Amino acid sequence: MWPTIGHDRVIKMWQHAIAQNRVAHAYLLTGPPQIGKTTLARSFAQALNCTSDDRPCGQCLSCHKIVNGNHPDVRTIESSGRSIRIDQIRQLQSEVALSVHESPWKIYLLRNMDQATPEAANCLLKTLEEPPSRVVLLLTASSSNILLPTIVSRCQLLPLRPLSTETVRQVLSEKWQVEPEKAHLLAQLSGGRIGWAIAAVEDDALLEKRTQVITDLLRVAETQRFERMRYAEKLSAQRDDISSVLDVWKTWWRDVLLVKLGMESTAVNVDRLSDLSNWETKYDIQQIRDFLAHLLDATHRLEQDVNARLALEALFLKLPVPVDHECVTLNKAKGLNPA
Repeated sequence: MWPTIGHDRVIKMWQHAIAQNRVAHAYLLTGPPQIGKTTLARSFAQALNCTSDDRPCGQCLSCHKIVNGNHPDVRTIESSGRSIRIDQIRQLQSEVALSVHESPWKIYLLRNMDQATPEAANCLLKTLEEPPSRVVLLLTASSSNILLPTIVSRCQLLPLRPLSTETVRQVLSEKWQVEPEKAHLLAQLSGGRIGWAIAAVEDDALLEKRTQVITDLLRVAETQRFERMRYAEKLSAQRDDISSVLDVWKTWWRDVLLVKLGMESTAVNVDRLSDLSNWETKYDIQQIRDFLAHLLDATHRLEQDVNARLALEALFLKLPVPVDHECVTLNKAKGLNPA
């Protein structure tokens, strides 16, 4: 029984590969954070080394060791600090040449390979080009476009698709007994990332953090240039939070556009519809679309490891001015009474 939710297409492909003894030496699983890449990869490791006929059984000693992270033939390599370093890849290369300890396969899970240094990525190429027998490398990344094309070409690419909102809502209600209103909200906010939804059930701090981000967003949009620069400076100092903050900003501005178009039923921030309705009256469609484009561009630039503070300052300076505010400013310039 595969301990995963969704991703049936990949599971069926792996089941067929195991049954036909045609397991590839390297797989690359891509998709947004918390969509289930690591859980799925570990399930595949369990299926490869499971001692039961119905693999993965989740009950045998091998399955237990893998899920607990202490199987001698299954190792996880992830960023140390902010990057996967070349010495970690060299350690992997020295180990793959050794015989397995107790299982048919030696498996390495390289989490967030898009965080590897260029030196580490180039070093891994040698192993991908000349893979030892009975060794499987499982790489995960947010996108294949961020990795070296030579790495992608040597792996079997498995893009993971987000689950439907209804599937996430149903899982939260049935397996985690989440109350209907909260399950609906979390399903909407998850964007099909079941891992995020489950984490939000287990840790209220995630929703509290989102509330704070929206509070900051509402405030910053009403401030002058100096305050926007201060917020950019503050956020840039919290490098690990930038991506999640901008994700909230993107869903918010997308929702403003949807409400503007009369499609509020498809909004993500379903608990803030009154705020969204207020905002859609402040901006015209072109302003909303333009700033959404600026958000996407800033996200892409930050992925390229540019100066975070400068990128955020440039972004926040592009926050649109409310239409009614523009009218007031224009009238003042003409000497007219705004009343």
